[in-house]
Amino acid sequence: LVIAVLLLLLGDLRAGLIVAAVIPLAMLFALTVMEVMGLSGNLMSLGALDFGIIVDGSVIVVENAARRLGSSARDGVKPSAEERAAIVRASTMEVRRATVFGEAIIAVVYVPILTLTGVEGKLFTPMATTVLLALAGAFLLSITLIPVLSAMFLPTAAEHRPTLLMRAAAALYRPVLAWALRRRLLTLAGGVGVLATAILLTTRVGAEFVPQLDEGDILVEARRLPGVALSESVRQDLRMQRALMPIPEITSVVCKTGAPELAVDPMGVEQTDVYIKLADPEDWRPGLTKAALAEEIRDAVEVAVPEVVASLSQPIEMRTNELVAGVRSDVGVMIYGPDLDRLVALGDDVARVVRRVPGVADARVEQIAGLRYLRVVPDRDKLARYGLTVADVNLATETMAVGHDAGAVLEGDRRFTIRVLVSHDPHGDLEALASSPLRTMQGHVVPLGDVAELRFVDGPASINREAMSRRIVVEFNVEGRDMGSVIAEAKAAVDGLDVDAGYRVEWGGTFRHYEEAKARLLWVVPVAVAFIVLLLWSAFHAARPVALILSTVPMALVGGVLALWLRGIPFSISAGVGFIALLGVAVLNGLVLVTVARKRQAKGAGAHEAIAAAARLRLRPVLMTALTDILGFVPMALSTAPGAEVQRPLATVVIGGVMSATVLTLFVLPAVYSLFGGRGEPPPEGS
Repeated sequence: LVIAVLLLLLGDLRAGLIVAAVIPLAMLFALTVMEVMGLSGNLMSLGALDFGIIVDGSVIVVENAARRLGSSARDGVKPSAEERAAIVRASTMEVRRATVFGEAIIAVVYVPILTLTGVEGKLFTPMATTVLLALAGAFLLSITLIPVLSAMFLPTAAEHRPTLLMRAAAALYRPVLAWALRRRLLTLAGGVGVLATAILLTTRVGAEFVPQLDEGDILVEARRLPGVALSESVRQDLRMQRALMPIPEITSVVCKTGAPELAVDPMGVEQTDVYIKLADPEDWRPGLTKAALAEEIRDAVEVAVPEVVASLSQPIEMRTNELVAGVRSDVGVMIYGPDLDRLVALGDDVARVVRRVPGVADARVEQIAGLRYLRVVPDRDKLARYGLTVADVNLATETMAVGHDAGAVLEGDRRFTIRVLVSHDPHGDLEALASSPLRTMQGHVVPLGDVAELRFVDGPASINREAMSRRIVVEFNVEGRDMGSVIAEAKAAVDGLDVDAGYRVEWGGTFRHYEEAKARLLWVVPVAVAFIVLLLWSAFHAARPVALILSTVPMALVGGVLALWLRGIPFSISAGVGFIALLGVAVLNGLVLVTVARKRQAKGAGAHEAIAAAARLRLRPVLMTALTDILGFVPMALSTAPGAEVQRPLATVVIGGVMSATVLTLFVLPAVYSLFGGRGEPPPEGS
């Protein structure tokens, strides 16, 4: 694609091959350093590389060298090898300073990604590191190998004519540019109007932590009441398997019940993970989507085992949610408080209101009740009457529950403890337990039932604590909508509930990590923008050109937001990384254009004439860098391969942003420069 763009716009296959040579060499440089650093090549570290951004600097160098070499041969005399080298050196130095700052700015905008921590840091830090390494390799090649190859192989035609596509683009661009410069205020108002529209669209774009990966298979998490027998769990698992296997898209069903011996994944026999292996989507029934198949699986499980609470997810997604957020679903509502009964009531209320929110699926309350307990309540008055204490009652109950050490037996050097344990049926008659003897200080024997009340009660199977407080969790998944909108509506519904004093509700799950990452980026990105301003200031030593170049950034963000809205993709950390990359790409073309215009102003031209000439002169490199950036991300934006879900928002943002930034650079920026460019200070020597 890069070669095709350069061939169509430059009209020279050799120029395209010279630029394309940067791609494998820059990747080789990055992979070599990754090997030294111990970084692996995976979906995240290699998936976000855009070859168009990597070759931007080389594109500008080759384009300028081709233009200068073509102009040098117009008198019919081809330059010698030494003259070619001098021409290429001069042409490289002419644009190298501006592109160095542009590439430095692109590198700077990736620095905020390196500051991410937690899960988002694990996901996106390798990506930023790889991009920075590839940019470093491409920069070294653009000042060493590319000028040498350009001097050796670029042609010096007797008459340098633009390609047909470039002539058509120039013929279309010049009258529109003239119109925009004649109606500068109207052009500026149009740009502001588009920006306002994009700001309004941000309210229509949802939010999520990271896009959901399609793993190809489905996992059903089945939960029963605590205390269920293993044999009953196995029978229910068999019923689920028999109900699911007739679905033609399912090739196999495997149930895993309980894993109490694994400290990293404790599961009782009341919990079952049902792994459903699906056939290739090409073999599915015509028109069947995965969402419809999941609904069919959910209905089949509900009919086969109505006593089981089922939740649909994916194997890796479920495990990731549990490791990241402590819950096995997309969202967890944590309710904290002192009383278990009140916690259960609040959990039921929360589950009731969130089930009404569109997009909420598999909402369920954590099961904490379900075990049968023997409760012994001592009567202190009767104990005192018989000369007994609560400790005497505790000794009897300890003997019933776990046994009491009564002595030891010695056999040679070996010592054996004697433990007395009362055998009883937890569901049987209480009369035998009530007749358990207690011996008073006077030697009398008193039945336990005479000094205490014994009864069987239902109680909690587990009590979870967090942050010094008891906790219950309401979990649910999000289907058919973005997570941000669903949680916003669910929060509004839960806030309407009457929560007692001493109880609090907190929102967990992966969305919490999205909020943490967004909060970090909200202060890190402005710091990166400050670095960009510092770099631009060091290039121009004036505030006006810096402000003019930074005016390209809002229009780039406009295209990114519009692209997300048109494709129905919610904002995520992956899309946020795309917006960060846009900061550098948007500044690069504006930097090149403003640099050329200021040079013409330094020679005596006015702002209007200088920017008009610069826009016409730099039309080809602006289009070339824009097209290479866009086409570099097109495969990522259109891919349906496994893992493409994470890369698609990033690619969509960059493609839309580069398109809008190019329009701004070619039309709105000249109008703004003509209005506010002024004479300005001459650029520093050698810039």
